[in-house]
Parts: sequence; C-alpha cells; structure tokens
Amino acid sequence: MDTTTRTGTPLRQRMTEDMRMRKLEDKTQQAYIRAVRKLTVYLERAPDTATVEDLRNFQLHLVDSGTSPITLNATLSGLRFFFDITLGRVELMARMQPVKLPRTVPVVLSTQEATQLIAAARNVKHQAALSVAYGAGLRANEVCRLKIGDVDSQRMALRVEQGKGAKDRYAMLSPVVLQRLRAWWRVGHAQGRMLPGGWLFPGMDPMDPLTPRQLNRAVHDAASAAGIAKRVTTHTLRHSFATHLLERKVDIRVIQVLLGHKKLETTSIYVHVATDLLREVLGPLEPLPPS
Repeated sequence: MDTTTRTGTPLRQRMTEDMRMRKLEDKTQQAYIRAVRKLTVYLERAPDTATVEDLRNFQLHLVDSGTSPITLNATLSGLRFFFDITLGRVELMARMQPVKLPRTVPVVLSTQEATQLIAAARNVKHQAALSVAYGAGLRANEVCRLKIGDVDSQRMALRVEQGKGAKDRYAMLSPVVLQRLRAWWRVGHAQGRMLPGGWLFPGMDPMDPLTPRQLNRAVHDAASAAGIAKRVTTHTLRHSFATHLLERKVDIRVIQVLLGHKKLETTSIYVHVATDLLREVLGPLEPLPPS
C-alpha cells in the first residue's frame, strides 16, 4: 500500500482535516478513509493518481467481487469526498453513480412479542433500556447516549441530544416507560452506578455509557430467552414502535416527528408492514356490504 494512505501522511492528514472542518461523525470519517484505502489497494499506487478509467474499473471490480449495494454506495461516497473536496477534482467522480438499493420491508414484532422480549431481559437495566427503545422508538445509539437529566417526567418527554444528523429532538415518554426507568434508577442508585448528571444506562464503568453493541447483545439474549425466532435487533424495536403507532391510527406525520425522520418518504415504509391496516381493506372477492 502506498505511503499516502498511512496515518500521518500529508494526503490522509488533509482529508482528515477536511472532514473535521465539516464536523463529520467519527464513523463517517472512518468509512471514508476505508474507501480510499480500498482504492489504494486496488490501484497499488497513490489514490490521487487515479484516472476516470481507473475509477470505472474499480467500481466494476467491486460489483464483480460481490460487494453489497450498501457497501458499494458507501465506498463511492467516501471517494467522492476525497476527489471532490480534498483534491478538488470534481470531474473524476462526475460519471460515477450510486447503485439503486433494493427496497425491503423491516422485520416487525407483534405487540405481544415486543412485550415478551422486554420481559425476558435478564436485568432491570436492560429491561428499562429495551422499554425505551420500543416505547419511544429510539435508535440504539440514542438509547445509549441518554443521560439522567434527559428524562423530563413533568412534560413526559425524553430529550434526545444530537441524534442522527446532529439534531436534537424530544421523544415521547409513556407512564409505563417512566415507571421502568424509575425502577432501574432505584437499583442503579443503590449500586452506586447512577452518577449525578451521568449516563442513564452506564456501562461496566459508570463513567462510560452502555454501547450499542452491548445493547444489541441484550436484545439478542432476550429474544432467545423469549423464544422469538425472528431476526431481532435494537432497531427492530424502533420499527415495531412506528408500525404499532400507525396501526393505532396515529398520523404518519406525527410518527415522522417522533422518529426524527427528515423526509416523510422514510416514514412511509411502515405503511407496508402495518398488517392491521391491511386487514381493514375489503378485498375484491369479498361480498360488498348492503347499501
């Protein structure tokens, strides 16, 4: 691999500074660096020497090697930043287009399955965290980054600070979720794990929050204990939250706000999985009601 891709070299340093200037998230920065590294390995020379034909052949290489559409598009995004911003050579990526992603519907639990999964969590902290994920529709990272002060029992809301897209918002806090948070607070406080102004769900070290990976592991364990055969993650609880609200006739624009979606189109995916709505539709083979 060329020296321009190693830590501390001028080219990588400049790209890192460009990403820092735009306050890109750490995960995004790592993904963009990884994309340039892939290109460097493919070229076997410095990435700033790539031509339009090199980039075209590189995309064909990714497709032929079985790279998933999501990974392929993420790689192109990283390269576009590198060539457009860091090198200022917009013309190199002008003809590189992302591939169309297959439209899939998310896995959703029934209300009974969601209840069983939360009840099967092996401790009070995990039960409270999973209750927040399902009861407020939060992402795994948003659950983990909650602090004690983010629970507003007067307004019955959860403050989500710097969620996806670096946006603050408020999420709903139901009485049941509040009750479970209080139960966890009593246990955590007695254990000395709830520090003043600290994390709502601390990790092994109370100074650090529970990680999304640890939370997902808790979901997998609970699903296994509850005998749920579906492939379940923390995000499944978020999908279930949105779907169940839609089935209860909550306006989809309200659900959009609760989820923190920028576009209504993103929220509309849940129309395809709200089976209670499908059951209300009278099929063409069914007899019409008397007029």
